[in-house]
Amino acid sequence: MRKIVLLFSLVVLSSFGSIINNPSENVIKTEITTSSSFSLINDTKDKVSIYTGTGFVSLNKGSKTSIGCNEGKEVRWADSGKKGDVIFVITADMCGKTLKLSELMK
Repeated sequence: MRKIVLLFSLVVLSSFGSIINNPSENVIKTEITTSSSFSLINDTKDKVSIYTGTGFVSLNKGSKTSIGCNEGKEVRWADSGKKGDVIFVITADMCGKTLKLSELMK
């Protein structure tokens, strides 16, 4: 009789647990990460002020700044905290590199 009760208990308790096959667990996820910023060097002979797409930066001649790699954002000239003309638009191929301002002004 004990064996029957134990067997019955085992069957009842095992029915509470179940195995669910979740197809989303079988998917292999791949992410490609690019650098989140690039460097811009002021290689001109003048001190310049620019708007980076997120904030204003003043660059002395020969100085360098890091700009977030937000594709499609415009980098503009700045004058007294106001946006000016577009210098260049940020593209994916700029990410992770060091770029010269004089080359981007063309």
